[in-house]
Amino acid sequence: MSVALTSSSIPASTRQQPLRVMVVDDSVVIRGLISRWIEAEADMEVAASLRTGLDAVNQLERINPDVAVLDIEMPELDGISALPLLLAKKRNLIIIMASTLTRRNAEISFKALSLGASDYIPKPESTREVSAADIFHHDLIQKIRSLGAKLRRAVPSMPSPPLDRSREPSARPALPPLAQPHAHPQPPLVRRAFSIQAPRVLLVGSSTGGPQALMSLVAEIGPVIDRFPVLITQHMPPTFTTILAEHLARASHRPAHEAVDGEIIKAGQIYLAPGGRHMRVFKHAADAVIALDDGAPVNFCKPAVDPLFASAIDVWQGSIMAVVLTGMGSDGMRGGKEIVAAGGSVIAQDEASSVVWGMPGAAANAGICAAILPLNQIAPKLVRLFSGDRS
Repeated sequence: MSVALTSSSIPASTRQQPLRVMVVDDSVVIRGLISRWIEAEADMEVAASLRTGLDAVNQLERINPDVAVLDIEMPELDGISALPLLLAKKRNLIIIMASTLTRRNAEISFKALSLGASDYIPKPESTREVSAADIFHHDLIQKIRSLGAKLRRAVPSMPSPPLDRSREPSARPALPPLAQPHAHPQPPLVRRAFSIQAPRVLLVGSSTGGPQALMSLVAEIGPVIDRFPVLITQHMPPTFTTILAEHLARASHRPAHEAVDGEIIKAGQIYLAPGGRHMRVFKHAADAVIALDDGAPVNFCKPAVDPLFASAIDVWQGSIMAVVLTGMGSDGMRGGKEIVAAGGSVIAQDEASSVVWGMPGAAANAGICAAILPLNQIAPKLVRLFSGDRS
């Protein structure tokens, strides 16, 4: 069977319609599980449940999904091969790669991000593991909803009556509608003055869209890394963080690695929180030291940004520069508040350049940011601030 590559303008959904999700996985168990979760949500529906990437490519125009959950390992046409073919047919299709936690699949997921996938999600080794399945369920639905919300904001709203599900035999549970940030005029965001204290450390938090943003950022802040330590928390599972650290080292041409419990923090290094563990810092004599924490998730995340941000205050007081990059949720906002209260500064990525403006939006709307900048302006600003600029 041949794969026809055609470029077409498939109309996207209006805001009033549920998000149409195409599930592509060769496992009937996984397809059924994901489909049931999606159908339980009032703001999304299963547009199709398909076994192979080839089915997805050949049926895309007929199905017209908003979001595709795409497995990596499938017969006939695997996920990484299907990805560019799907995007060639529908440029604004949101694709979430799904794979089990292996190094090979993690590498493929990173490649998929560079080819246009919006995000990735690790599948549990066994759906019989209740806790793993619950995390997969929560994360997948949140990713679909957060990424879909941005797609809907980019499409002009067309008037249509709300869907009446009350008479359906098995009506879905009512959920609050997706936020529409541009539906009403928003008050201007408050910006604070930058701290008068010279920064001595750079802390970065990120989630959805973070790997691409981080690699872009570290490639341009060499002068900062050379003179100061850089600590990063990216919401990411084990194995994925190992590979992300390798990518960061290549992008920055500086040493980057997963942080090790008890190691002394030094300038010239990028420290990445390892998947599945919170990264905190503490002071021991004259040294700043890494502390890895195997505690409960914070903000549904492990690692989380808030533990890093909050713990850094005891080490560097007000001499902290924190950056909140693209990501869903609000992680980093509470820790950012504490940094600002201690005399430090926070920069947030702006909405237009963010894949999801959840985390940076939460920081911006909390009024704690000294700057809200496009991604390509954050690195030059950091270089100036760490070189003595205070404005």
